[in-house]
Amino acid sequence: MAADRMITRRHLLKTTMLAGAGAALAGVAPLRSAAAATLSIGFIYVGPRDDFGYNQAHAVGAAAVKKMADVKVLEEENVPETIAVQKTMESMIQLDGASLLFPTSFGYYSPQVLKLAAQFPKVRFEHCGGLWSEKDPKNAASYFGYIDECCHLSGIVAGYATKSGKLGFVAAKPIPQVLRNINTFALGARLANPKATVQVIFTGDWSLPTKEAEATNSLVDQGIDVVTCHVDSPKVVIETAERRGAMVCGYHANQAPLAPKGFLTGAEWNWEELYPGFVRTVMAGGTIPNLVRGGLKEKIVKPSAYSSLVSAEARKHADDAKAKLTAGDYVIFKGPILDNKGNTVIGAGTSRGQTDIALEEMNYLVEGVIGATS
Repeated sequence: MAADRMITRRHLLKTTMLAGAGAALAGVAPLRSAAAATLSIGFIYVGPRDDFGYNQAHAVGAAAVKKMADVKVLEEENVPETIAVQKTMESMIQLDGASLLFPTSFGYYSPQVLKLAAQFPKVRFEHCGGLWSEKDPKNAASYFGYIDECCHLSGIVAGYATKSGKLGFVAAKPIPQVLRNINTFALGARLANPKATVQVIFTGDWSLPTKEAEATNSLVDQGIDVVTCHVDSPKVVIETAERRGAMVCGYHANQAPLAPKGFLTGAEWNWEELYPGFVRTVMAGGTIPNLVRGGLKEKIVKPSAYSSLVSAEARKHADDAKAKLTAGDYVIFKGPILDNKGNTVIGAGTSRGQTDIALEEMNYLVEGVIGATS
């Protein structure tokens, strides 16, 4: 269905290109009336909107925007990180008069968003991923969140829940953002259980369902009784762990319905809070900052609700940490911290807060994590 819509958009776009060429060069959507009061907003997803993961989290945010007055929301799913996303964005601008776009996938930014932003200077391109820099067009922007804060809370809960002391983590790639989530999960778990270990398996890409299932089964076969992940759609990991009798912590969105017996909590994006705020700013004539970052304090991320498996002691510890993170009184990456090879990566007396650029360059796994970055 999504592919059919895209073909229709592209066909219609071709038939209107000559009529709209002059307006397009000026950065104006040619098919939108100048008197139109409705703000047209486009959301583009790299996968399906109901993936119980990355794309669904954004779609929930789009659904919140749909409830607002005087807005028209356009959505396209399963759009590859290729010239296809340029075609989708261009059609939303040309055919639907979109003046605010949310291309949500990390790989959409360069060169796709940058090219279209230069071509349509009056359209605002809000990209998820934190990639914007001063050299980029001013009508392009980036936003992202410190979801590692919620991964830390999940780690605390998992540390209390585990009976074997063995936790598992299925991850896509050993890039800084993923390593940060693994490490903060492990640091949380070892606050609750200092002897806990976290076994990591990297699948190699964001969406490889077969490898994700194999990795989860391998972890459970090793006696691991709590599993979490950082992949685009945690559905396979969560459902596989549930079938094997393991407990799980979710990621991206709420996966509690997928694991009624083993779900503990999870780390969720809270785009339903951020997106309406962005739209209100635009409709009021304001400008969204080119770089927006935040965590629990800014309500960009949130923990999933606890299940009945989470003990009172675990809830109190995690809730206390959440309150301190929200208040800005808690630093996750506070030295001394060793990597899993015994090297000091954060020295005693050194605290690396959420905005510390060194965390954006993380290339190690902390003590207690079993695995390698290469």
